[in-house]
Amino acid sequence: MGYRFLADLLAFLHLVFVVFVVVGGFLALSRPRVALLHVPAAIWGVLIQWAGWICPLTPMEVHLRRLGGQAGYSGGFVDHYLVPVLYPPGLTRSHQIWLGIFVALLNLGVYGWLFRRWRARKQCRSDGSPAAG
Repeated sequence: MGYRFLADLLAFLHLVFVVFVVVGGFLALSRPRVALLHVPAAIWGVLIQWAGWICPLTPMEVHLRRLGGQAGYSGGFVDHYLVPVLYPPGLTRSHQIWLGIFVALLNLGVYGWLFRRWRARKQCRSDGSPAAG
């Protein structure tokens, strides 16, 4: 398997992970067990943004691209369409902090709603009254 292909695959998986971090809480609304994977992923995503860390997938991808003879992100569907979503031009530290706040608030809202729904169902089972929500 070529290094370029592996780098493209890693970039795609990175994008899937980012999307999961942002909207995975909504998936947990219909499949609550998803929260077991999503909560740690969301915490990691927020920490990466707030702390200004580099995700370990990024250096791995760069290394694979170098092994494959590439210097940057030129050419190909993945390089042209997916990589700019992961590494947008002009991304500043302030943008990263706001992105982290957005992801944190979005997921706190979703999980707050999910928790209230779970509590209402639990209360319904214990006292026999109809559940709200």
